[in-house]
Amino acid sequence: MEKKTIREIASAWKEDKRPYVKRSTFAAYMLILENHILPYFGEYYVLKENYVQDFVLQKLNSGLSIKSVKDILIVLKMMMKFGVKHEWMSYCEWDIKYPTTESIKSLEVLTITNHRKILNYIRKNFTCRNLGVYISLSTGLRIGEICALKWSDIDTDNAIVTVSRTIERIYIVEGEEKHTELVINTPKTKNSYREIPITKELLAIVKPLKKVVNNEYYVLTNEEKPTEPRTYRNYYKQLMDKLEIPKLKYHGLRHSFATRCIESNCDYKTVSVLLGHSNITTTLNLYVHPNMEQKKRCIAKMFKSLGI
Repeated sequence: MEKKTIREIASAWKEDKRPYVKRSTFAAYMLILENHILPYFGEYYVLKENYVQDFVLQKLNSGLSIKSVKDILIVLKMMMKFGVKHEWMSYCEWDIKYPTTESIKSLEVLTITNHRKILNYIRKNFTCRNLGVYISLSTGLRIGEICALKWSDIDTDNAIVTVSRTIERIYIVEGEEKHTELVINTPKTKNSYREIPITKELLAIVKPLKKVVNNEYYVLTNEEKPTEPRTYRNYYKQLMDKLEIPKLKYHGLRHSFATRCIESNCDYKTVSVLLGHSNITTTLNLYVHPNMEQKKRCIAKMFKSLGI
C-alpha cells in the first residue's frame, strides 16, 4: 500500500469531487482546503484524533466559530474516507470535544414598531430595490434568493412567490489563480425550493406592476441583468440609516419574518417549510425559546388538565 500525504490525497479528491457538486459548493471546499486544511495537515500521512483535536482548539482560539470548525472537519473527513478507499492512508475514528459555550447568542430581529415602519415607508416610497426589502420581510427570502427573483416567479393570480434560484459571488481557487465569480444557482437545499403565499398588502403592490413588466427581468433591477448580494446589501444599509433603524444584517429581515410568525402562534412545521429549512429542528433551535410567561402558561395548562 503506497502511503500518500494529505496534500496528495487532496489533489486527487478535488478532481474526483468536481463533477458531482455545485460550483459554489466546490469553491467553498477549495477555500477550506487552501485556508485551513493544507497549511496544517498538508504533509501528514495519518489523521489521528489527537492531531484533529489540537487543530480544532487552535482554530477556535483563532476566533473561528464552532460551526465553521465543524464545516472544516466535514471536508477533512470526506478526504480521509477518499484516501482510505484508495488505500493511501489508514482510517481513524474521532470523538472531537468542543468547549461548552457560556451563552446562546440571541437572534437580532426588528422590533414590531420598526418592522411596521419599514413596510409603511416602502408602500409610500416604491422602487424596485425597496420592493426587495418588502418581499424579504413578507416572505423570509434570503438575500441571494431576492437578488435572483424574476417577475415570472411572482404569480399574482394564485398569490404565490416561487423560490427556484439563488445568486452568489464565489471564490475560485485554481492552482495559483484566484478570482471571484457571480453565479446563479439552484437554491441552498432541495427544501429551499418552495412556494410562499403573498400577503394582501404585497399583492396590492405587485399586481399592477405585473401587467407592465417583462416577466424575464429581475425584480430588483427590472432589467435582464441582476444585482449581486454585496451591492444590494450596501443599498439596504443606506435605507436602514435613512430610516434610523438600528444596525441589522440583511439576514435579520428573514429572522424578523420567522420571529413574527412564531409570535403569531403559527405552527412550527409551517414556519419551517416557509423558510425552506431542511428539517424542523433548525427552526426550533433558531426561533423557539419560550420566555417565563409561556413556561408559566404551559405548566398552568398541564395542571388544569389534571383537574387540580
